[in-house]
Amino acid sequence: MGRFQGLTVLITGAAGGFGRRAAERFATEGARLVLSDIDSSPLEEMAASLDAESATLAGNIADEQLSESLVKLAVERFGRLDIALNNAGVAQSFVKLPHVPSDEARRVIEIDLLGVFYAMKHQLPVMEMQSRTGGHGGAIVNVASVTGLAGAARLSVYSAAKHGVIGLTRSAAAEYASKGIRVNAVCPSYARTRMFGDLVQLAGDHRAEAIAVLTRGIPMQRIAEIDEVIEAILFAADPRNSFMTGTTLTVDGGTTAI
Repeated sequence: MGRFQGLTVLITGAAGGFGRRAAERFATEGARLVLSDIDSSPLEEMAASLDAESATLAGNIADEQLSESLVKLAVERFGRLDIALNNAGVAQSFVKLPHVPSDEARRVIEIDLLGVFYAMKHQLPVMEMQSRTGGHGGAIVNVASVTGLAGAARLSVYSAAKHGVIGLTRSAAAEYASKGIRVNAVCPSYARTRMFGDLVQLAGDHRAEAIAVLTRGIPMQRIAEIDEVIEAILFAADPRNSFMTGTTLTVDGGTTAI
């Protein structure tokens, strides 16, 4: 029996990168899945490939209605929400702060920060009710970033959003620790995801420089593999990991050690 057998897991940004691999791993360990991403076609294709009960709902995480609808879907389809992986996010142009277009900055904040706020705003009350009625609340894992722990040159708005995610994580953890709900954040450095590719593409003619800057401070001298980050996500979500909350798990090749 898998460690997530029979548990309902909600994953945003589920069609690619961390979200897709997390869905695959949760499925192999017995979870029932509620999956979301912005485009319906790849989302449905991915869900169909999983050996698990699943429900899908496409939409923009910057729209609060999506978060409300996802939680309702989990409860209506599976009766409860045990684990939420708030993973959806976007990158920003690899430029200095004055050169970030204001509409792009707004989009990054709305998706990467407010998207997590909206998600937890609707996830926490359901988990709290479960705790009151059944003694088991749930676990929330927010995908932040190592850029949320320190400044990040040429990633100012993205860094600010991820700092905010960590602030939301710690605050919610303190508010709900006595309610049977754990809230933690995973902070990877750059990993081999579509977002990393998008970030490099946004650098245009400066791609080589972007890659050099993004990996320069990593003692392991490489970016992370997706599965290396997923292990931390599963650890944070595991019900047996019952005394850890308000924590930032760094998966950064030693970056924050120096």
